[in-house]
Amino acid sequence: MHMHPRNVWQAMSRPGFVLSAWPWRSAGYLLTGALTGVVTLAGIVVSVVVCGALALVLVGLPLLVVPALGGIPVARAERCRMRLIDRDPAAGRHRTPSTPGLRPWLTTRLREQSTWRELGYALLFAGLLWPVDALAVTLALLCPLSMVATPLLMATAGDGREVKVLKQWTVTTWPTAFGVAVLGLLLMGLCAYLLGVTAGARAGLARLLIAPREGELDARVVELARSRVRLVDAFEAERRRIERDLHDGAQQRLVALTMALGLARLDAPPGPLADRLAKAQEEAGQALVELRELIHGIHPKVLTDYGLQAAVSDAADRCAVPVDVDLELPGRLTPAIESAAHFVVCEALANVARHSGAGRARVSGGHHDGRLFLEVRDDGRGGADPSAGSGLTGLGDRVSVLDGRLALTSPPGGPTLLRVEFPCEVTKAADRFA
Repeated sequence: MHMHPRNVWQAMSRPGFVLSAWPWRSAGYLLTGALTGVVTLAGIVVSVVVCGALALVLVGLPLLVVPALGGIPVARAERCRMRLIDRDPAAGRHRTPSTPGLRPWLTTRLREQSTWRELGYALLFAGLLWPVDALAVTLALLCPLSMVATPLLMATAGDGREVKVLKQWTVTTWPTAFGVAVLGLLLMGLCAYLLGVTAGARAGLARLLIAPREGELDARVVELARSRVRLVDAFEAERRRIERDLHDGAQQRLVALTMALGLARLDAPPGPLADRLAKAQEEAGQALVELRELIHGIHPKVLTDYGLQAAVSDAADRCAVPVDVDLELPGRLTPAIESAAHFVVCEALANVARHSGAGRARVSGGHHDGRLFLEVRDDGRGGADPSAGSGLTGLGDRVSVLDGRLALTSPPGGPTLLRVEFPCEVTKAADRFA
């Protein structure tokens, strides 16, 4: 399958470059660079002079941000021009302000490193790069074209007698004129590569300054990490909403149904109807118990109301294996951290009850140096394998989303130690049981 070159460097490595559109694309890139550079230089000089003059009378001090932001449109124009010789888009790295409006936009832009990199590129462009673009176009395009046009110039401007080539050499005979034209054609072939090299190097420098590929990759990784955190937060908020709706809706209806069935059972005479009401009340009560367990599994209310410490103690009480709890926290943590930590403890205790054969377990931990530390230890048979479907892989994924770390030590014969830590800060004082 034939693949078209994505940029000028790939095109130059293939045969037929001279006859392709890439030399002309390179010439167009350099020519527009020269024109844009003149406009940029004029704009920078005018903005600095005007804003500086107004700043002297304390009127234009806020206008000093205009020259500072001048690199943004210049970089945007450069990214558009780069498409002439590089089909891979050079995306900007500016962040979207958290709130709309001019002030948040200015604050965000002035705090970004990309803004100052683009300003530096604009100054370099206005002072040095556009003359290089103009010189490259003149030497590599205009000079060979003027040589190719020697016979035409001799027939028109020279009246068929003589013509100056590049304003340096005088040609007086037609064979010489056509020889210069042939030499110009050969020189155009060489200059096509000169245009490609110059344009490619020029675009590479621009990309390095205003759109580095490594920077794009880093930005994408950071945004991916942030999106994962946002998804976790949204997921936890949805879990809390479902728990609240079930607790305040379906659970209350089942309680009312159970009470109504109990009252109907008391009013019914002994017999088949009373037996059926008793059976219905028993089924409703069992459904209520299962619903409460489901609500607790989705998001325990004790975690929302009292925090991680109380939720861990509740999980320990529910475990089939006796569990000692030694967890002291100075306050409440963020909801995402509390939910993830509680999930880890519950899954670890479930594994202890199902797989370890332990007689006792212990949950300990605390918060210090800006990190939450938790340990779940049991005296079971050990040999826990994350690849054996024990849920340890899911625990690792849950922890890594919040930049946490999970470590498991489980030699054959035991004991098994699961250690997890999260970077977090205490947000508010913990509620206490009355």
